[in-house]
Amino acid sequence: MARAGAHLGMSQSAVSQSIAALEHAMQVPLLDRTPRGVELTPYGAALTRRGRAAFDELRSGVKDIEFLADPNSGEVRVACTESIAAGVLPSVIERFYLRYPKVRLHVYATAGHETGFAALHERKVDVVLTLPARPFERDLDEQLYAEVLFSDRICLAAASKSPLARRRRIELADLADTALISPAPDTPGGAAVTEAFRRAGLQPPVSITTFSVHVRSILGMSGRFVAVLPVSILRFNRGFHALKELPLDVPMPQPPALIVTLKNRTLSPSVERFVECAREVAKAMQTPPPAGKAAAAAETPTGARRR
Repeated sequence: MARAGAHLGMSQSAVSQSIAALEHAMQVPLLDRTPRGVELTPYGAALTRRGRAAFDELRSGVKDIEFLADPNSGEVRVACTESIAAGVLPSVIERFYLRYPKVRLHVYATAGHETGFAALHERKVDVVLTLPARPFERDLDEQLYAEVLFSDRICLAAASKSPLARRRRIELADLADTALISPAPDTPGGAAVTEAFRRAGLQPPVSITTFSVHVRSILGMSGRFVAVLPVSILRFNRGFHALKELPLDVPMPQPPALIVTLKNRTLSPSVERFVECAREVAKAMQTPPPAGKAAAAAETPTGARRR
């Protein structure tokens, strides 16, 4: 209680009286008082959980007022996976910054989709950009709104100056002796490559497995490896990577990129403008379907909607 009072700029007695008044109003105990300190009761935990959402809405309301007073104010908190950070996100940030240079933008890397969704529920971020490994389960579908930004697919990329990159046509059999750097087979990208080689009656020549997009890109540019990458990495950053997609007529779909928000949370004006910039970039840089058999677009997962 004393530490809470110091944090709030109140006396210990005032904190105790406030808690007592809440307990009297609710007609239930909110805290268990022990010699070791205080702990939330189940009633207190329920009030805290709902109170967090209420204060989050209040905080968002204050930021809305700030934005209305100054359209260049506000903040946006974005969580994203590495493939998004290395692909579409820089283009979205650049467009957003050119329009709203005074809005504070915070980008948080997430190791997995569940981590990003947890940050949404805890109100630590406003929006999540991700390529989900699997469709939304029912509970996620009921709590989260997912909008498809663009469809993606897996490609094999080699250094721009390598002999493979200069060829007009390549078959998977031509890569039998190639050092391939790929995500693990239990990931969407790795599974797509494994399945493509399996359909061709071949074993994938994977030399290195890593989930890191940066490691795959850097080693691919060295010329000694063929990198397995989402094609969006190359299309959204043309000229940045010294890599070229190999001309393979092989379908290797990947789950589409989603922008995910909470269903029961009103987005602030600055967040809405960030989402709009993401839509514009995705529309302008939409990945064209590959030729031949790979022309089938990736399917939209359950729980995702197109606008």
